[in-house]
This record gives sequence, structure tokens and C-alpha cells, in this order.
Amino acid sequence: MTVYPASVLRTVALTAQGLQRAGNAPADAAALLAAIRQTGCLQIDTLQMVARSQYLALWSRLGAYDPGLLDELTFGPERQLFEGWQHAACIIPLEEYRYQLPHQRNLRDHPTSWYNRWLNETVQKDFVPSVLERIRREGGLKVSDFERGSHTGGTWWNWRPAKVALEYLYAMGHLMVAKRVKFQRVYDLTERVLPAWVDRSEPGLEERDRFWVERGARALGVCAPRHAGDYTWMKVGKSRPVTAALLRDGVLVPVQGRLEDGTQAELIVHRDNLPLLEQAADGALTAERTTFLSPFDSLWWAARRDLQLWNFHQTLEAYLPASKRIHGYFCLPILHRDRLVGRFDPKLERRAGLLRLKSLTLEPGIKPSHELVAAVAAALRDFMNFHQAGELVIEASQPAVFGKKLLAAL
Repeated sequence: MTVYPASVLRTVALTAQGLQRAGNAPADAAALLAAIRQTGCLQIDTLQMVARSQYLALWSRLGAYDPGLLDELTFGPERQLFEGWQHAACIIPLEEYRYQLPHQRNLRDHPTSWYNRWLNETVQKDFVPSVLERIRREGGLKVSDFERGSHTGGTWWNWRPAKVALEYLYAMGHLMVAKRVKFQRVYDLTERVLPAWVDRSEPGLEERDRFWVERGARALGVCAPRHAGDYTWMKVGKSRPVTAALLRDGVLVPVQGRLEDGTQAELIVHRDNLPLLEQAADGALTAERTTFLSPFDSLWWAARRDLQLWNFHQTLEAYLPASKRIHGYFCLPILHRDRLVGRFDPKLERRAGLLRLKSLTLEPGIKPSHELVAAVAAALRDFMNFHQAGELVIEASQPAVFGKKLLAAL
């Protein structure tokens, strides 16, 4: 049996994620939608040292584009996307809405679920129906549209009662996110938000789980058997029998791969991705893109795959005390061709139009060659254009010559 080297595995993984193509073509709404369908969804996050993660993940694949296009696809009159739960809080294609329904029904049908315990610990029972009725009567509302009232704090991020009630109704499927105003969710009735064309037929649990494992395997390109479930946040005990069934049915195909540390491992490939594997092995498919990745990018969703394929430890240190951070608050890994070669910790000073790199670091063994510097400089120009930044400051660089060469190239 063929044993595919790590370089081939990396190329297939990047291709499946839409991260292998060089250059940036003008991105329209169709290109954004295609990129989201390829990865399955975009993780939403509130941190905004630069553009929020859901916008940044698309830049990583497409280059500079109008972020308003994503808002229009998610909240506009011809919406094609919605906010829901998959890997985490995500933006998901509406054609996959039906796969949310089993979880929503389970939450509604089982009063001992943790959502109900959460609700009972936090708000009075008659408060939730009153919130729903007010939205029914007045239309979409934000948390801030409800009176604050008294709130003594406690669990669940010290959410106010209105926030708890709205999130409860959202989780159950009674409400959807109709739009965002200054990033605040506006909740409205699902029947007023969900387009009429969306399939509302509820799949059985087996169909849903097979769909999500297939989704993970297809989006990852090539992966360990447990990773297909990791991608959609399925516990391994739940995904393992589903993966085994898909292997028996020939939907998933076992292959042998050599990981970055030299060890050999049995991996899986979705049958749709087999041509990519052969093209990469023959040299007909290569990874050529240089870009920067959000800490929440879907490339990281399979546990420890960053180490297995790249010998790169991706970590988000924003929630650590400053004294315990190694790389920085919100580091973006640097992808160059098929390797993860470094990272930088950015802060966008929006009013000044300045992008500040508080640290810039190359991985051990990576040299700041002319080719690497030129490629990173080109990506930085596009990154700055996307963020409407006209000036760059590098506070610290390791090695120092990398930062100097980069500034000279810019």
C-alpha cells in the first residue's frame, strides 16, 4: 500500500480548506458562498484585534473583499447563510439548517437538559414566554431592548435574565438571529427569519451524524479517523461507530500516511477527495498560497492535527494572563506554501489606520529567505488593504533581520 508523505497530506488538507491557491482574484458574493460551503461553516468570535474571525477566515482564502458581502449573505433579503451551532457558534449555509433540528427538538423535549437547568437557575419561568410574546408583537429585539432589572450575578457569564431567555429560545429553535447591530444580535421569530425555500424536514439521528462526519472528512481532506467528528464537535465515542460505518460503506477510504514526526499512521479520506490525493502525490497539485490564519480558523478544528502534519502548535493565548503568554495575545499563524512558518501578534489601530505587529516570529529552522520575505510582504499588503491600514509598525521580530527585510520589502 502506498504511504503518502507529510508534504502530500499537507497539500490535500490545504486544498480541501481552500488554502492552496496563490493570488487574489476579486471576490464576489458567489466566491464567499463557495468558500463557506467548502469549509462547512465559519466560526464566529467577538475578539477584534483585527477583523473578527468570521471575516478573517474568508480573507485568508480569498484576499481582500468587501465584508458587507458576508453580512448581506447572512442577514440580507436573499440570505443564504444563518447563525447556528455546529463546531461552535458558526455561520452555516441555509441548506444545512435541517441538521440543527434534532438537537433543538431534544432540548425542547427533555426538561432535565442543561439548558432547562440553566434557565431555572437564572430567571423566573413566566419570564421566557413574555420575552417571546414581546418579540412576536414588536419584531426583532436585542438584549438591550429589554429592561435591565435587578441582576445579582452568578453563573453563565453573569448574563442578564433577558440574555438568558433569548439564548434559551434561540437554542430551542423558536428564535433566530435576524441581523446584528454593532455586533449585537437581533433575535426574531424563526418563521419570520427562515426563508420559505429552506428544507425543514428533520433528519433522523443516524442521517444527521453521518452527514456531519462526512462533512468533517470532506473538509479536512485527509485526517485521522477521530478527526472527522472533531470537525463538527462530535465526541469520539459518538463519531467512532459512524466513521466505522462510513468506512464499511466505502464513503470513507483508509490510506497510509507518514506524519511530520516520521511515524506512519492509518488515515481516512472521503472518496470525493481521492483525486486530490493522487494529484498531490503525482505533483500535479501543489500548495502555493501565502496567507495568515485566524486562531479560530477551521484548519485547527481537528485536535493535534497541527502537530501531526506541520509540527506546529497552534494556541490562542488571549485568555491567559500576560505573564504566561509565549507568543502574544491574538497571534495569527503564517502559512507559506505547505508550511506554517511563523506567527505574528497584531493590533489594528483603526482611527490611525495603523497595523501594529507587537511580535513577529519565525518557527525554528525557518530562514528569512528573499522568496519568503517577498511572499509575506505581498500578503501583508493585501492584509493591510483589507483592514484599510496605511502604515505598519513592527515592535519586535525574531529573528530581527526578518522584520527589517519585511519592512524594506514593503
